[in-house]
Formats: sequence, C-alpha cells, structure tokens
Amino acid sequence: MTVIKWNVRAGTYYDSVVLMQLQRGLLELDGVIDAGVVMATPANKDLLATNNLLPDTVSANPDDLLIVVKADDDSSAENAINQVDELLTRRKSSSVSEDFRPRSLSAAVKQLPEAHWVLISVPGRYAAGVAREALDLGKHVFLYSDNVSLEDEIALKKTAREKGLLVMGPDCGTAIINGVGLGFANRVRRGDIGVVGASGTGTQAVTAQIHNLGTGISHAIGTGGRDLKSDVGAITAHQALDALKRDDETKVIVLISKPPSPDVATSLISAAQNADKPVVVYFIGYPPPARKIGNLHFAISLSEAAETAVNGNWELVIDKKLPITNYYLRGLFSGGTLAYETLLGLQASLTPIYSNAPITNYQLLDDPLHSRAHTIIDLGDEFFMVGRLHPMIDNDLRIRRMKQEAADPEVGMILFDVVLGEGSHLNPTGELVPAIRAIQASRKDIEFAAMVIGTDDDPQNLQSQISALEEAGVKVFRTATETVEYVSLKFGANKQNQFTPVNLEQLKQPLAAINVGLESFYESLISQGAQAVHVEWKPPAGGNEKMAALLARMKSKK
Repeated sequence: MTVIKWNVRAGTYYDSVVLMQLQRGLLELDGVIDAGVVMATPANKDLLATNNLLPDTVSANPDDLLIVVKADDDSSAENAINQVDELLTRRKSSSVSEDFRPRSLSAAVKQLPEAHWVLISVPGRYAAGVAREALDLGKHVFLYSDNVSLEDEIALKKTAREKGLLVMGPDCGTAIINGVGLGFANRVRRGDIGVVGASGTGTQAVTAQIHNLGTGISHAIGTGGRDLKSDVGAITAHQALDALKRDDETKVIVLISKPPSPDVATSLISAAQNADKPVVVYFIGYPPPARKIGNLHFAISLSEAAETAVNGNWELVIDKKLPITNYYLRGLFSGGTLAYETLLGLQASLTPIYSNAPITNYQLLDDPLHSRAHTIIDLGDEFFMVGRLHPMIDNDLRIRRMKQEAADPEVGMILFDVVLGEGSHLNPTGELVPAIRAIQASRKDIEFAAMVIGTDDDPQNLQSQISALEEAGVKVFRTATETVEYVSLKFGANKQNQFTPVNLEQLKQPLAAINVGLESFYESLISQGAQAVHVEWKPPAGGNEKMAALLARMKSKK
C-alpha cells in the first residue's frame, strides 16, 4: 500500500528552477513513486490534488514551501523527506558561481555599478515592488514575472517613461540587447535589424529566421503581452520603436504583436511612419491595411516578416514636406465599396475614425449629417437616398457636404471618388471643380484628393476628367491602395513622441545585469559573456504581508 508524507516550510522561498530540480531529485530516490515540490499557492495545491498528492490534512499558505512524497512504503517516504536538505545543499554546491551573492537589489548595484539592466522573475505578487526599486535605482527592467496587476504595469511603465527607462514586461519572455539574450532567447548574430516584440515566441521565431537567412539582430526589445492593450497604450512599444528609430546601427525595424487593440495598433503604426527607415509590421489577427504604405511593409506571417526584413526592396523616399497642418480627413464617397475599402486601409493609421458604414461598432458615426474627427461617408447609403438621385448621377449633395466640411477649420483634407462609366454623370468634374475652386478661394490650407475609377473608353473621357481635377490642384489616384498610402502618410508623418528618450548608449554598452529570481537566467547571462550578479532574493518579511507593508512604510520615512 502506498504512503504519502509531506513537509511544510513556512515562509521559505526557492525559485521554480530549484523546486523543479528538487522534485526530480526526490523522484530518483528508491521507493518514491511520485513527488510534488511547490510554493503552496491555491493553483499549485489544486494541481497536487488533481494528481492525488494533496492529503486533506495538509495546511499551507501561499508563501510556504510544500513538499509531498508518494512512496511504496512508510520508510521510503520518510527517507525521501529527510533527504530534502541534502538535495538542496548538493544542488547549491554545483552552482555555476560561488562568488558572494548580495541579498538585496541595492547591494547588487553597489557590487556591479555598471549594470543598467535588472532581470526580475520572482513571484508576481512581489515583482512590481522589485521592479519599482529597480526603476528608483535608474535601471531598465526585464520583467519575466507574470501575475502582476494591470494597475501596477501601467504605473511602472509610466514611471519608466518619465525616466527614459524601459520596462519590458510583465510576462516578457524574450529580449536581445546588444547581442545578449535575456530570458528565452535564441543565439543569433549581431546585425542591423531591430525587433519590437509583444510576443515572446513570436520574437524568437522572427529573430531565429533572420539569423538563419544570414543576417542578424541589433536589438530585440520585448514589451510583454499586455503592452498593446488599450489600458496600457503600448508605452514600451513606443519607447522601443523610438529607440530603434534613433539607433544608427539599426537599418530595418520589425514590429510584431499578438492581436493588439485597434486604437493602439493605429497609434503605433502612425509612430512607425515617423521612423525614417523601413518598418515591417505583423500584428497577428489584425487585418493589414495594405501590403505597403510608405516606409511600412505589412507581413501576413512571422516567417514573411523575417524574410521581408532581410530581403525587402527598400527604395524609401521620405518627403519632409508631406505632413499637412490641419488635423482631420473627411471622405465623401459615391461608391459604398470604395468607402469601405478606404476605411479598412485608413483605420490602421488614423484615429479616431468614424463612418456611417463602419467596419467595427466603435467607428459608428452617430449623426451621418455631421462628421467628427476623421470621417468616411458613404453618400450612396439609403439614409441619403430618400427622394434623391444616386451621387454617381447627382453631385448636389456631395458639393453641399464639401462646403460643410470645409467650414470646419480642423479639416485638412477632403477626399472623394469619381466613378465614371455607363449611367454615371456625363461630366462630374464640370460640377465638382467649380465647387472645389470656390472652397480653395476661402481656404488656402485645405487639400483635395480624388480616387478616379474608369477606363479610356468611358463616355466621360477619363483623361479629361483627370486633367480637370489636377488643374484644380486635386491629387488624383486610380486605386484605393494608392489613396490609402498617400493619406496615411499625410496624416501620420507629422506626429512626435512626447516622452523622455531611452539612452541609446546604455543599449550599446556591453551588457551588465542584475538578476533577481530564476538562477537559470543568471547562468545564461554568464554563459553569453555578460557581466551579471545574482541576488539571493527572499520574500520581504518572510512573506508576511502585514510585516512587509510595515517595513516598507518605515523605509519610506528614512
């Protein structure tokens, strides 16, 4: 008959690697059938119970170390429990380094003052406190720990942004800084491609493929999975993008993420347009607005993102005179599908954007008769068609709406389509151009752009229609793709970051770091030739939350 014995060690902390190795050591002992070595959190106890390793009589708190052994007999179980300390001692004696190990972050900084980075992989309930201390000491943070509250993440990242520091995480699994991998990173050569990654394994897939294609990585800056959510607002991603933009050793940037919030994706794409260098974008699950918009290249897979970064055709021309001075676009379309395709493309770089024919609910224009912010209007919608001819035949409604939009001083561009062919107005520009010139006479700062759909054989004479528009100063395009690219650049390329920039020299210096948590991360740093110090971290006040809070208050009063 099998026997289960257990041992609870109150307020005793070991990192998960130590616990894994201790569990494996117990499993190798004679007579041991199964074993569990965990911090006694509710989730861990549930897992033990699922595997029939948690007797009802066990009582342990989340900060306690719980050791459970199932063995063939009482003697084998007792022997295994008695060997726990020996196994821990044996494991410690085989550690990579026997150097003095500080017990606090501040002591570690004194031991390695040149360290600009702190790696944190302690339990989530303590991780924010350690990260806060690292920021107070002026260090960048690689925060591997998960189970950090959203409120703490936002507060940490805002503090870091004010100081010009990075908080990569929480739940950041991968980064590469100046050739040294942090967390779970592949060994890749140095090169001129920088990566901003809100996906750990996605970053690994892209950086590994870039290496396999013969190129290398300048830096791969992780952000953590929640960074591109609306609540966080891509704080770290914006900082990382700005840093790589300013880094003269980075020639191409790859921006990857698990599904981002649409508003955050828009702001980040807009920021990427200011990079003055090629940016490959792959947002998993987010529909790309086009294959290419200016310096942006949109990929449809991780492998394509890597291949485009390595083999892309980078004929990049940055027009510094391109941005417009006013804020908003108003699109007035006679073709519903053209309006929809334009909205689909522009939603990636213009925010907020509204329409009477929205793609998503938050884009719905409350009153189709009055635009707000960026607006795309389908004038062929049934709302406008009661008692009226279709706008492909009658330009009156569109001309009235043009005047209405131009009266708004915050409108910088009016976009419209001209659809030729059988049944359409025989000379649409004959009515539209005089209205445009009248508006231009009173608004010197407003621009007009048109998408012209037609053929040389159409009865309206395609070339004469285009020529009339161009003579009036209208920018003419023949496809929605061309139109979206131009408008996106017009409205996206004049935005500047409003935060303290990350110090590039700290990214370029030989990496020196302080590790708090998983010792395997420290061993990885050492094996890559980086300078590192490992902190023998323990929960404050032995995990007693009331005592830890009291100590924190006392410390803050000093």
